[in-house]
Amino acid sequence: MQLVSYRMQGHIDGNWRAGVEHGGRVVDVTALWHNGGHETVTRQLLAAGPATLREVFKQAREALDAGPDAPEVFQAASVELGPPVPDPDKIICIGINYAEHANEAGIAQTEVPVFFAKFRNSLTGPTSPIPLPRVSTQIDYEGELAVIIGRRCKEVSEQEALQYVAGYSLMNDVSARDLQMQTSQWMAGKALDSFAPMGPGMVLAADIPNPQALLLTTRVNGQVVQHASTATMIFSVAQVIAFLSSLMTLEPGDIIATGTPSGVGFKRTPPLFLQAGDVVEVEIEGIGQLRNPVVGVRT
Repeated sequence: MQLVSYRMQGHIDGNWRAGVEHGGRVVDVTALWHNGGHETVTRQLLAAGPATLREVFKQAREALDAGPDAPEVFQAASVELGPPVPDPDKIICIGINYAEHANEAGIAQTEVPVFFAKFRNSLTGPTSPIPLPRVSTQIDYEGELAVIIGRRCKEVSEQEALQYVAGYSLMNDVSARDLQMQTSQWMAGKALDSFAPMGPGMVLAADIPNPQALLLTTRVNGQVVQHASTATMIFSVAQVIAFLSSLMTLEPGDIIATGTPSGVGFKRTPPLFLQAGDVVEVEIEGIGQLRNPVVGVRT
């Protein structure tokens, strides 16, 4: 079961609603959780606390068991999935967090995590198109494990850090390399529209007891271009959370993308940059898959 954001197919201007997806069906969380009659978004649910989240998942399972005709249950084919948290307070991305990626990029490993930000405009859904921007010709992929914070945390230790995780998801940290390398500050190549496909949902942390034992695979047009274990991260998920929380307060719904392994396009010979018509897949066992088509310049 996963926490998702969804809207009905064809309602491109509709608000994202919180749902629970399982087995090709989506349960509407608003129908399960009394939120003053208002539509529920995932960040509201996370902010309500772990106990509420567990209760909603319990009720969702009961609704699914009641059969396909339950009014709060929709077939997944009838809805569009968005990023699991479409309105986070923060999107924090960790750079150079796999040793082999650091080696291929020619960047020395650091004593503390390197991080930068993306913004809400970059977020898009697990099957949504990635439009090529006019300002770049060097668009690259970066498959990553994403962490979603479930409780406010500040100055937490490495030992207690995972207690503040609501769950895990996938992100493709799409990057415009020509823009990224123009200065020593990377964000010009990172913060473009739709440059953070995410999903398909959020798997509860309880279902992934060890985030350092996951296998990540990225494919372009079916060809494997990245394949690595999260065990090879330089800084573990717990270390990243402890470090970030020493600097800033992390809020429910905050997203942390934990870095990409080796195999990125700009370090291949010849370079492999994304073109219109390509399809990029990012997959992690136990979480699911992103599958985003690359489309021509946005008009």
